[in-house]
Amino acid sequence: MNSSYSATNIQVLKGLEAVRKRPGMYIGSTGPDGLHHLVYEVVDNSIDEAMAGFCDRILVVLEKDDICRIEDNGRGIPVDIHPTEGVSALELVLTRLHAGGKFDKGSYKVSGGLHGVGVSCVNALSVWMEAVVCRDGTMYQQRYEVGVPVSPVEEGGFTEKQGTMIRWKADPSIFTETTTYNYEVLSNRLRELAFLNSGITIVLRDERLSTPKETVFSFEGGIKQFVLYLNENKQTVPAEPIYISGEKEDIQVDLSMQYNDGYNENILSFVNDINTKEGGTHLEGYKSALTRVMNEFLKKNQKLQKKMDKEEKLAGEDVRAGLTAVLSIKVIEPQFEGQTKTKLGNTEARSVVDSLVNEQLTLYFEQNPRTLDFILEKAVSEASARIAARKAKEATRRKSGMDSFGLPGKLSDCSLKDPEKCEVYIVEGDSAGGSAKKGRDSRTQAILPLWGKMLNVEKTRVDKVINNEKLQPIIATLGTGIGKDFDINKIRYHKIIIMADADVDGSHIRTLLLTFFFRYMPQIIEKGYVYLAMPPLYKISFNKKEWYVYDDSERDRVLEEIGRDNDKISVQRYKGLGEMDGTQLWETTMDPAQRKMMRVTLPDAVEADRIFSTLMGEEVEPRRKFIEENAVYANLDV
Repeated sequence: MNSSYSATNIQVLKGLEAVRKRPGMYIGSTGPDGLHHLVYEVVDNSIDEAMAGFCDRILVVLEKDDICRIEDNGRGIPVDIHPTEGVSALELVLTRLHAGGKFDKGSYKVSGGLHGVGVSCVNALSVWMEAVVCRDGTMYQQRYEVGVPVSPVEEGGFTEKQGTMIRWKADPSIFTETTTYNYEVLSNRLRELAFLNSGITIVLRDERLSTPKETVFSFEGGIKQFVLYLNENKQTVPAEPIYISGEKEDIQVDLSMQYNDGYNENILSFVNDINTKEGGTHLEGYKSALTRVMNEFLKKNQKLQKKMDKEEKLAGEDVRAGLTAVLSIKVIEPQFEGQTKTKLGNTEARSVVDSLVNEQLTLYFEQNPRTLDFILEKAVSEASARIAARKAKEATRRKSGMDSFGLPGKLSDCSLKDPEKCEVYIVEGDSAGGSAKKGRDSRTQAILPLWGKMLNVEKTRVDKVINNEKLQPIIATLGTGIGKDFDINKIRYHKIIIMADADVDGSHIRTLLLTFFFRYMPQIIEKGYVYLAMPPLYKISFNKKEWYVYDDSERDRVLEEIGRDNDKISVQRYKGLGEMDGTQLWETTMDPAQRKMMRVTLPDAVEADRIFSTLMGEEVEPRRKFIEENAVYANLDV
């Protein structure tokens, strides 16, 4: 082994080499998330122009061959020669890390670019990139390959246009998983940006299709319209969302909120248009102000005060039941913390949001006593339910039905205890549960049979959920607790597999379970721990050989290969999991080497929330419409 260690061992990565060497450090990952991050980096530049008041239209185009093009009508990236660097400002912005107008407070007061690395990163991770700038009546262009300019900035003649166009092809040697952009993923983020920046129009166009598809996002109502969108198909109070806005200590605060008749809170928080999924100081400020304001008003309401236990006050969760809110703040120099840089750390944001909300919300409620009464009544009844839930929980601990380890009697656990290696099958019905127990690998696979109809949690209080005899075994089996006591680190299995029949009842059970997980344990879906088992629909037998197939088209393909007319072919249609014995269930659905499973993901929590509200809520008409628009026509064996 060579043990010499000298200056020659020290690598200096010049220009954008560092980005290509460690792309994950700059854009988060080289999977689909990182690929879409390229689009957001370029769009963020245009949004910064819009926030500064120079741009009101952004066009995002997905071209054939995985090419992306983004145009805006802003001022256009400067093209003049930089005084100290001696090259065009355009080349500087596109080829140097940490070069851009965002670092100069005079150019942009606030900026959305999360890592401050911007378009130069996109350039570094692309096979090629083209930039076209229209400024002061002249067009300028430059082309780059793998982040390196292949020509100087060239003038292209007179133009009436104004703005910047960036076009690139992501490098498949970096993005090895995929270089294909997902229209839905992009539209969710662009919709969010359009809500947060009222007065701007963002157009997303997909030219990869034979008939191009286009969605226009433009919301004059801004975050008030965002709240109405989130609460669509729900009964709401007040009809027009509450809106609070103000600026203190160079921090601009915008908040819109509205209550619905459900029990779940849905608060989205943003800093400089970045979705702070992990919250932070701004969110803490809002929550503490809301709780304090509600408790102050409760003191003045003798009738409702009597309904509370003597020493009890309204807790945060009581006043946030059924609350939908969007909090958007603009900070000159945000400090992010947390692993994904989506948690705000600026301490001054807490007090600024707290004082503005406290002041303006108090004024709003004084002027709108009927709205206040409704919200206070809801909060007091939540507090009563919370106290009842706490008592119920204490009683549950003393209840039987759990073995000495606090696990349900019906659970057949696995012998290994490492959650990463363990999986639990939640199986519909005792007969399927029996087959699964016989067929499983008892070292790593646990089986929990469900029986009877499950509770629809969409319109149910937490105390009812904790006490429900169908849900108790699931909560106990997973080990994470529920609601406020939820702790993802206590999870007992990293694969939670829902195994239900491939029929209408099975589909209903899957939806009920997913609704429960989404409402009470969303982190297990976010972490990618929830899966849907995919049992086969048919078994085809011929000449002592067997094929298990999972849909009609696969069945037809196998039959074509064998020769469809052969009399000796046997096709068995499985109506339920219980029809398979342990060995068959293992071979088709449970053997990690050959089973098929679908991981449940939440690419967009906002859309998921709306879908669950539509499907599981009380409003019949939106549900009928959703089912009609999304129905898949199937051949049913009646």
